[in-house]
Amino acid sequence: MSNIREENLITLNSMKMKVFKTYVSLMLLAGAVLTFSSCSDDDDKDPVETPDGKIESQDDIDLVVNDLQGEVTGDITLFADEDWILTGPLRVSAGGKLTIEAGATIKAEAGGTDVFIAIERDAEIQAVGTAAEPITITSNAANPEPGDWGGLLIMGYAPITGGQSAVTEVVDFIYGGNEAADDSGDISYVILEYTGARINGEKEFNGLTLYGVGSGTTISNVAVFHGDDDGFEWFGGTVNASNLLTVNSKDDMFDWTQGWSGTATNLYGRREAGFDAVSTDPRGLEGDGNLDGLTPSLTPQSNPTITNLTIENQSTLAGAMVDVVKVRRGSGANITNALVIFGNTVPAPDDFVDCTDGSGHAKAGTTINISGTGTNLNTSDNKPGDNAATITIPGTPNTGVANPSTVFGWTGYTF
Repeated sequence: MSNIREENLITLNSMKMKVFKTYVSLMLLAGAVLTFSSCSDDDDKDPVETPDGKIESQDDIDLVVNDLQGEVTGDITLFADEDWILTGPLRVSAGGKLTIEAGATIKAEAGGTDVFIAIERDAEIQAVGTAAEPITITSNAANPEPGDWGGLLIMGYAPITGGQSAVTEVVDFIYGGNEAADDSGDISYVILEYTGARINGEKEFNGLTLYGVGSGTTISNVAVFHGDDDGFEWFGGTVNASNLLTVNSKDDMFDWTQGWSGTATNLYGRREAGFDAVSTDPRGLEGDGNLDGLTPSLTPQSNPTITNLTIENQSTLAGAMVDVVKVRRGSGANITNALVIFGNTVPAPDDFVDCTDGSGHAKAGTTINISGTGTNLNTSDNKPGDNAATITIPGTPNTGVANPSTVFGWTGYTF
């Protein structure tokens, strides 16, 4: 009897053990299922991306079509089929690349000096339009005005006066170096409108501003309309340019300083009849050797070569053009085939060509071949300066930019 009980007890304990093992197995399986399910749910969820002001790629959350601003650190493209609205500074920093597709239009909010596009040193811009599909960067205001936004700035490593680096006139970017062939990219068939916002009378944006830009950079077929300051300005560098048009700039049409030594071909500046907004001393062309004449002993000093230049003034406002051409403060220049056109009722400028200044005259070797048409335009009113710049007035008027309607027909502007 005792043996039977013991056998039954052993059997019962064995059954209990089997039940317990089965229970444990089921619990472990349930836990594994829950764990797997939980992990799967977590794996299915993408990490939450938050804006940080940096645009690292084309699908970056900071690249917003109707709120274009920020620091470009990667490679991005502004496609022509999008309605881009520039709402703040768009900075392309070292290593970044900005491509603007042919036919693209970018509209800038009227934010003055807080809205601009800047290409820093070691960054790249590829804004390559075509005659049929130019790139346009303009104001987004219902009634656009000059100075609605800053403009386009490019900074490079090419030499500037003093051979070091400097800080830009606006926004405090660094530019300059010792790489004459520095390459910041390519710009062609681009229209810039309502640029030139001002911080004050000494610090202004322009349409296109080139700071220490090197000869590896391509600049051609660029038009600036309705700017609040200069159309084009060079701060040192070695970059070459061709086919540049500026219409109705309040200040200078073309301006250089701080050692620019590149070439420019086919420059046309025009002030229309009725456009009477002017700065303190607007000029057709203003060239300085160094910044404000403060460093006359440093090298390099500006010495560009300009071929085919037309400066036209149809405004009857007195003072709409103080000097037609002003080369000063240690700058040299080699200007050939320049033509000045003044409407017959337009007042004469203070000087036709002036190579003098209280902070230094044009340097020796400066040559300017220029002619003019206009009833009140006194082409003999010239000042060669202490270094005897050679100013030649040919008997037969120059052609300047031949056939401007053809050269700049891609802009849609009517001469």
